[in-house]
Amino acid sequence: MKIFYAVQATGNGHISRAQQLYPYLKKFGEVDFFLSGNNANLDSSLPIKFRSEGCSLHYSKCGGLNYFDVLKNIKPLMMYKDAKSLPLENYNVIINDFDFVTSLACKLKKLPSVQLGHQASFQSDLTPRPDKKSFVGEMILKHYAHATNHIGFHFDSYDKFILPPVIKEEFINAETQDLKHVTVYLPSFQQYCLLEAFRKLKDIQFHWFLDGVESIRTEGNITYYPINQSLFNKSLLTCHGLITGGGFETPAEALYLKKKLISIPIKNHYEQQCNVAALKKLGVKVLEDVDDNFADIVEKWYLDKNINPTMKANNINETLQLLLDTYPSKKSLNEEVAMYI
Repeated sequence: MKIFYAVQATGNGHISRAQQLYPYLKKFGEVDFFLSGNNANLDSSLPIKFRSEGCSLHYSKCGGLNYFDVLKNIKPLMMYKDAKSLPLENYNVIINDFDFVTSLACKLKKLPSVQLGHQASFQSDLTPRPDKKSFVGEMILKHYAHATNHIGFHFDSYDKFILPPVIKEEFINAETQDLKHVTVYLPSFQQYCLLEAFRKLKDIQFHWFLDGVESIRTEGNITYYPINQSLFNKSLLTCHGLITGGGFETPAEALYLKKKLISIPIKNHYEQQCNVAALKKLGVKVLEDVDDNFADIVEKWYLDKNINPTMKANNINETLQLLLDTYPSKKSLNEEVAMYI
């Protein structure tokens, strides 16, 4: 069996999940990966056979999306050419983790596919949303990576096709510790946006993972780390708590490890607003913005005795078997197309 796996590289979570799934997926056949986008800064050990610039995210300086830069860097003609050139007809199974180019290629070639990943969970209206829905955001979540079937991952099973998150094997088999430091990973924030607040909290040690840091160094109560999966995993396993964005994989891992969590969603990022709506329902501390009270909020959270709910881990073998057992045929695709004629 030949398996095509498209991975969206607008962040590290998609790649991290693919790396965890790959050893299990290899048992079913030969796997070729397609990497789309260029926001990820995680070194990948995946066998990447195809690449595309796809659509990438661009951030403002202190926690927001820069839509002008996002739109400016979209190249529709290039994405169309990339989609036409993908040899998807040579594969038995096409897995799409929220990639537009692969979705377009399947439409052009009339091939079925499965959307596998966190974004697939938003095909259900039962999945939590913020109080104010975004029409554009909903359109993107539901139609950006169109597929014939969907298997979603989320913090809870909001619908029958939504399963627990994929947790790294390293975390499942690990013994955690509390060495009292706070791990920080906020890629949409530049250093100066948070530095004063962290320096103010002299009794708290921070492990701050920052893009552009080349080697580990300590300045006062802050230890700066390069973006490195192994170093981050070790810090997370031994931290008192985690401060991170409104993504999915990293908060899910923190909750699985029973670590305290503060989530700060990227401004104007609708998916992250949806994620924090779900986290709020679980009782997780969510900050919509970083203001002059940030240091006081972090200190109070650090000392708080409340414990976040624990997270289940996905049974990967069962999930992949479900994917293959329910994989759509070309016949089912033709039936789907006929519904709209």
